[in-house]
Amino acid sequence: MTKQLPSLGYSVYFEKDLASLETFIGQRSYSQLLILVDRNTNDHCLPILQAALPNLTDYDVIEVDPGEENKNIDFCIGVWKTMLDFGADRKALMINLGGGVVTDMGGFAASTYKRGIDFIQVPTTLLSQVDASVGGKTGIDLDNVKNIIGTFAQPQAVFISSDFLKTLDDRQLRSGFAEVIKHGLIRDRELFLETQTLDLDKDDLDDIIFRSVSIKNEVVTQDPTEKGLRKILNFGHTIGHAIEGYSMLHDENPLLHGEAIAAGMICEAYLSKAVNGLTEQDLQQVIQAFDSRFERYNFSRDIYGELLLLMQNDKKNESNKVGFALLSEIGKCDYNCYVDEKLITESLDYYLNLK
Repeated sequence: MTKQLPSLGYSVYFEKDLASLETFIGQRSYSQLLILVDRNTNDHCLPILQAALPNLTDYDVIEVDPGEENKNIDFCIGVWKTMLDFGADRKALMINLGGGVVTDMGGFAASTYKRGIDFIQVPTTLLSQVDASVGGKTGIDLDNVKNIIGTFAQPQAVFISSDFLKTLDDRQLRSGFAEVIKHGLIRDRELFLETQTLDLDKDDLDDIIFRSVSIKNEVVTQDPTEKGLRKILNFGHTIGHAIEGYSMLHDENPLLHGEAIAAGMICEAYLSKAVNGLTEQDLQQVIQAFDSRFERYNFSRDIYGELLLLMQNDKKNESNKVGFALLSEIGKCDYNCYVDEKLITESLDYYLNLK
């Protein structure tokens, strides 16, 4: 059964068989179909797409290397050059088949190629299904600063099938689940409480995905270009993105996005208690939510300077002040909360000293 959410001039379809995708392509007169994949989605997800759409035979595949470290201008140039080699014109369609790296970079490449061609998102990870594919943000990283180069560009449609989740290992699934927990923390206490007892069964996540996407969609439709309310989606991401950027640069096995954001949400829950009225009881619930699913990130005070430098380059900052979205209680979040360096350091100390 197909579920459909109206978004910012397009629809988000939830269905296993991707029948709406076949209908969508059949109703449009595109001159060419380009499918952007990484090596993993080429091997594991493209066959699922091909099986679901056996009549889809005339397309060109563009492959990039997987991993956040490759979501940069050099790989984007490679995508643009391949589009040129394939002779793509302004009536071509880009189908981004992959996780957040593919949907972010593919959306950016499409939105800037020949001043913009149509693209659709077919997210294949839990993280991209509940987060990166919805809302019209595209982007690439620069010098380990996440998504600092990008556009607001809406896809023509988003197609979410939980069948793709069967290709994920448990670590990738948990990483995506961090964003589901976040949506509950900022907007829906009941959803947050349900995440605490949910078994991450790959065959039975359709309802939780739909509810999580519904929360993000409700927020972004009210504030498409992040002037106000949409900033609450950044809870955990100011510190989390800094930790992720540091880990990409220094760790042999870098943190996944959700793992870094889990650490960031604990730190920013501490800040929420310090300056925004979050109770100690709610703070402890937040900590328990992430400790039950994620290992703590092991770092020392020696890296604080580098983390703070990364935070100072964050998109949410204004007038050289570091901006945060902070909880007032579980299920409610405020934005444009500015915190000084001393308190940020205190939150990192709190994380390191947790038992």
